[in-house]
Amino acid sequence: MPTRRAAPALPSADFDALQAKALLAHQRLCAEYGAPFLFFSTKDPLSELISALLSHRTKNADSHRAYQQLRATYPTWEEVRDAPTLDVQRALSACTWPEQKAPRIQEVLREISRRCGDENLPPCSLDFLAERPIPEARAWLESISGVGPKTSAATLLFSCLRLPAMPVDSHHHRVAQRLGLIGPKVGEGPAHALLAALLPPDWTAQQVYDHHEALMYHGQKCCYFHNPACERCVMLDVCPHGQAVMSKKPQA
Repeated sequence: MPTRRAAPALPSADFDALQAKALLAHQRLCAEYGAPFLFFSTKDPLSELISALLSHRTKNADSHRAYQQLRATYPTWEEVRDAPTLDVQRALSACTWPEQKAPRIQEVLREISRRCGDENLPPCSLDFLAERPIPEARAWLESISGVGPKTSAATLLFSCLRLPAMPVDSHHHRVAQRLGLIGPKVGEGPAHALLAALLPPDWTAQQVYDHHEALMYHGQKCCYFHNPACERCVMLDVCPHGQAVMSKKPQA
């Protein structure tokens, strides 16, 4: 089983308490939202990488439309790489900031081609990442400009590789922060290693996916950015933020 990236060490008692809370959240939220969840993608890892780059600060429906339009316009990644940037930008008009994402995606494809040995060759398959430990596979991806921890984890977990690397989106991050699994000043990027370290190292890709999806759904359906529905939250008894919110509400 590939290993996940280690997080900074905590005193054992603190770590044990945080891990127990993370596993409790997993148990309750998976039950609340109906895990196990079906994987939404069967893309190869290179295609998943591009899809993940398109999803930055974009609604899922819009990034999906942009991806589909891009593939309809350019059937191969070599064609995307070599097309006029303005044409690629037009193909990505459904997503946010196509003027930034078009040149970034083309440069990512050029970089992968160079790593294949020749920038004039089609970008190579990323299937080889399945044979590397997860920290090494993520480091390889994150050494590409514009690829951060969320994108590297999504590439490994959501693609057909199905490797247990956990992405942390804004909903997942918010829920984890309010539960006290990470500190109030920990950003989404650093949260990846901290939250992944709380999961059992022998978890399968399905278990990691369920954990991510359950916390994400909770952020979307209950733990809202504004006015979270703490009164119906299944984690209220162990959530410092929720208890603080409820203490300020007038009692019926």
